[in-house]
Amino acid sequence: MPGGVRRLSIATLATTALALATTVAAYAGNGGFLPGEPHSPNAHRVHSAFIFVSIFTGVIFIGVEAALVLFIVKYRRGKRARTAEGPQIHGSTKLEIIWTVVPVVILAVIGSFVFYKLPGIADAPKAAAADQTRVQISGRQFYWQFTYPNGAVSIDHLVAPADQVVHEEISAPTWDVIHSWWVPDFGGKYDAIPGKVNKTWFKAPAGTYEAQCYELCGLQHAAMTASVKVVPRAQYDAFIAQRAQGGAALGQEEWQGVCQKCHRLDHTYIGPALAGNPLLADRKAIEVLLRKGGIQMPAVGKDWSAAQLDALVAYTKQFANKGGTG
Repeated sequence: MPGGVRRLSIATLATTALALATTVAAYAGNGGFLPGEPHSPNAHRVHSAFIFVSIFTGVIFIGVEAALVLFIVKYRRGKRARTAEGPQIHGSTKLEIIWTVVPVVILAVIGSFVFYKLPGIADAPKAAAADQTRVQISGRQFYWQFTYPNGAVSIDHLVAPADQVVHEEISAPTWDVIHSWWVPDFGGKYDAIPGKVNKTWFKAPAGTYEAQCYELCGLQHAAMTASVKVVPRAQYDAFIAQRAQGGAALGQEEWQGVCQKCHRLDHTYIGPALAGNPLLADRKAIEVLLRKGGIQMPAVGKDWSAAQLDALVAYTKQFANKGGTG
C-alpha cells in the first residue's frame, strides 16, 4: 500500500473512532461524562470519587498516548529498508524505577481517597426514627414492587419523604431472576438478587427521579423502569395510609406496571390481546394465573396479597365485556 494511502486510512480511522466516542458522550443524558446530577449525600460522594479518579486516569491516558505517538514518529522506519533493524534502545534503570514507583503511588492515592469516601456512601447518617423510613424494593419480571412499613404497596412508582433518610432493602423473589436497582441521581447500582437483601439509602430533596433496571433480566428488561417521587413527610404519610387500603389506584398501577409490560387490549403484543376476555373479571382465575403463571407467562403475582389481587380485578373488570385500547 502506498505510504500516502496508508496515512490517509489511519487518519480516517482515528477520526471516525473519535467522532463515534464523542457522539456517544454527547447523546448521554447529562453530557456523557459525569454519572448524573447527585441529589443525595452518598451520591455526592460517588460523584466526587468519580471525578477524582477520572483526573488521574485522564492524565495517564494522555501521557501514554502522547508517548506512543512520539515513539511511532521518532522511531518510524522512514527510508530504512524493510529488512533492516531499527535503533537498538537499551533499558534505563532509573526510568524503570520511576515507572514502577509512580503507578504504585497513584494507586495508593486513589485507594486512600476512595476508602475515605466509602463510609459516607455505604453508611446512612444517624437520624431520629421520625426522620427516616424503610422501603422494601423487589425486582420482578418485569416490574418493581415497593412495600412500605405499614404493608402498603406500589408498583413502578416509589414515594418517599423529602430531606429524610430512606433505607432501601433491595431483593428479588427466590423464583425470579437477578435485577439491578439504579437511580442515577442517588448514586450506585444495587443488585436485586433472589433470596438475598442488599441495603442502601438516600436522602433527597422533593422532586421526581428516574430509575431503571440495570441488569439484563429478560425479554422486557428495557421496559423495567420506575420513578421515585420525593414529597413532604405529611404527603408521604397520607399516601401510604391511603394505599394500605388497596383501591383503584393500586389496581391501575398493577395493570400498567405488570400486565401491560407484555399485553395490550386491542392487539397482540408479547402476549395475546386482552380486550373482552372474561378472565379479567374472574377473581379466582386471575389468582391462579398470577400465582402459577401460564404457558410462557411467569408467576408475576405469586406472593401477592389478597388486597393486591382484589385491586387488580377491581380495575380490570371494566375491560372484560368490552373492547379497549392500550
